[in-house]
Amino acid sequence: MDFESTLPLGRPDLVSVSAFQRYLDDVAAVRDLPPTHSGLASLSPSLWQDLVRFEAAGRAAELLEVVAAGLRHGHALAIHVQAGARVLPLTLYPRERQFHCPLPLAEVLSLRLGELQVMLVEAAPLASRGAPSHPLAGRREHFHPLLPLTWALALRGARPTPLPEIAGPLAYRVSPGVDLRGLGLSAVVQVAVRRLQMETVNLRRLAEFPGLDRERAKRLLNALYLHGALIVSRSHPAASDSWFDVL
Repeated sequence: MDFESTLPLGRPDLVSVSAFQRYLDDVAAVRDLPPTHSGLASLSPSLWQDLVRFEAAGRAAELLEVVAAGLRHGHALAIHVQAGARVLPLTLYPRERQFHCPLPLAEVLSLRLGELQVMLVEAAPLASRGAPSHPLAGRREHFHPLLPLTWALALRGARPTPLPEIAGPLAYRVSPGVDLRGLGLSAVVQVAVRRLQMETVNLRRLAEFPGLDRERAKRLLNALYLHGALIVSRSHPAASDSWFDVL
C-alpha cells in the first residue's frame, strides 16, 4: 500500500486517514463488502461472529470490544485505528501479552483514547518467508506490554459501560493473587481492588466504594476482566440485589 505520510521526518511513517479510507473503499468494492468488513474474512469464524454482532446492533465495534475479543479467542490481531488525522496500527499478541506499535508506549497511552476509532480489523500478518517465525521477532522497541494498554483503554477509552460478557445482574470478586504492579494505580483503585479481594459485591455496592461512582465502577470491572482478574457469579446472593439490569 502506497500512502502519503502525515508526519515530519524522523517520526513514524503513519498513514493519513483519507488515504487509508480510500484503500478500504477500493478493497470493499473489489470484494463487494462493506468497508468495515474488508479484513474480517481473514479471521476465524468464531472471532468473526464475535465482532460482527456489534454491527448487527447498528454500530461498529469499539476498540475495547475488539481488544476484548482478541484476548478471549487468543488470536493475534492487526487493528488500524483513527487517531486524529493519522491511522495508528496496533498488533495484539494476546498469548504473549504484548502488542506492537511504532509509537513509544508512553505516547500511545497519552493519546485521547476515548476518541480512537476502529477502521479495520484483520488477522495479524504471518512472518514472511525467510523471516524469524516467532510472532515477537522484530524491533524490540516497537513491542510493549499489553496490560498497560488494556487497562488505560478500559479506564479512559470510549466505552463507559461493562463489556457484554460481564453485564447483567452479577456479583464480582477479584482473584487473590492478581498482580497489577507497574500500572501506577491511584489510591482509590488500590483500595477498591483490595476490598474486592476480600468481599463479593454487585455493581451497586462497588459504585459506593470511596472515590467511585457508577461509571468508574463499570470501567474498573472492564479493566479487571481484561486482565483476567475478575471472578463473576450469577448465583451469589449479591447478584440478585443489583440495579445493573435497568441501566
